[in-house]
Amino acid sequence: MDSTEFLNAVAERSRLPLPEAATVTRATLTTLTARVSGGQARDLAAQLPEEFRGCLRKEVDFAEPLDLVQFLEEVKDRSGLDDERAAAGARAVLTTVCEAVSADERDDLVAELPKDFRRLLRPAARVRG
Repeated sequence: MDSTEFLNAVAERSRLPLPEAATVTRATLTTLTARVSGGQARDLAAQLPEEFRGCLRKEVDFAEPLDLVQFLEEVKDRSGLDDERAAAGARAVLTTVCEAVSADERDDLVAELPKDFRRLLRPAARVRG
């Protein structure tokens, strides 16, 4: 999946215009990076479009504890979107990440996240293609 396909999928799933989809994608990936191990961030970066790899750069290997509410608050703060649009965007980004990476990588990501994150990983609207 290239960056255009990725952003189009996020925009369609979240019902956000493309500029906001790009902003919430970067905000979500940056916030996610803090929540996963350095190895997981590198593995995700290797399978996502090059345009977003910088969002997954991590200097340390440990993951910061962050619950779903804190995660969504950080995405909201980073994106500048309101609560509802930030949450819809974060869900669309995480769903698209899970679609864009291998099944093994998706399983590794899910294993590193708290169980409450699974609500964001359930398929949102399927992207037409």
